[in-house]
Amino acid sequence: MTDRWYVLIEEDTRETRRADGVELRLHRWMLAASHPVDGDEARARAVAEDAALHYVPGVLARHARPGDTPGRSAFLTSDGSWLVHVHQNHRACHIRVSTARLVHMQREEEAPPKSLKEKVRHALDGPDLPAAPWRPTEVRDTSP
Repeated sequence: MTDRWYVLIEEDTRETRRADGVELRLHRWMLAASHPVDGDEARARAVAEDAALHYVPGVLARHARPGDTPGRSAFLTSDGSWLVHVHQNHRACHIRVSTARLVHMQREEEAPPKSLKEKVRHALDGPDLPAAPWRPTEVRDTSP
């Protein structure tokens, strides 16, 4: 697979729920978008800057009227990502825009369904042992 550059946009998403008569405002930091970029790292940085200066998060876009322009403060961090505070109509949120190079991708695979015999065996013997947790493999030093 060849390396490909992306612009990643992370958002502070909010959801309001009620439990036992109490209003809970739940915040969740999540990857909202990943946009492939045609070009090299410099092109990806330019696209990331454009996104930092113009992207409107869903929390604000849902309540915006045609012609509204949100206020924003965009900060370029030392690692090259953008941290942006966006506000409009008494609502505010923040986003992070960064560039990344896709170096690995694996498709999801599902195991075949269990046969009746396997289901009965599982019910009688109990669940299978969990897979061993990930451990780093020993990396050999190949330097001369």
